[in-house]
Amino acid sequence: MVAKPMAAQPALDPGVDSRVYHTPCMVHPLRIGELARLSTTSPDTLRYYERLGLLPRPPRTPAGYRLYDSSVTERIAFIRKAQALGLALDEIREVLRIAAAGTPPCEHVRDALQRRLQDANARIGELESLRATLRRALARSRRLPVAPSCICGIIESETANKEAR
Repeated sequence: MVAKPMAAQPALDPGVDSRVYHTPCMVHPLRIGELARLSTTSPDTLRYYERLGLLPRPPRTPAGYRLYDSSVTERIAFIRKAQALGLALDEIREVLRIAAAGTPPCEHVRDALQRRLQDANARIGELESLRATLRRALARSRRLPVAPSCICGIIESETANKEAR
């Protein structure tokens, strides 16, 4: 059975000052396999997200099957988008916690993304240094004779050059 996402059904508050409340409605609850297919993820990933607190603990059937509301697919999509921006799962959990407390988490996200950018810039610097080292080693390797007294002159000459610095 493939469930179709359903909109929240309004509930009425009877009385003189009546109001309409939007309450979650699980007309067609999803089992974990169905949710995994809809969100193109694995059941193990969903269980892991639940253990980490990224997904709310769903109600269970008497037999122990998890029953998810289809709106959980939106949260899974949010988690994936946050991961694509480089946020770690613990950072995403914190964003979700802040949002659940009623505070917009955008400033927190901005700070986290700034840290990610700084990390990326540092890593790029390290990779540029590695690229220069590799270019030197390759250029030097073309001039090195094959030495039967060592395993590989390219590596050993690179080590010797670094120790000499």
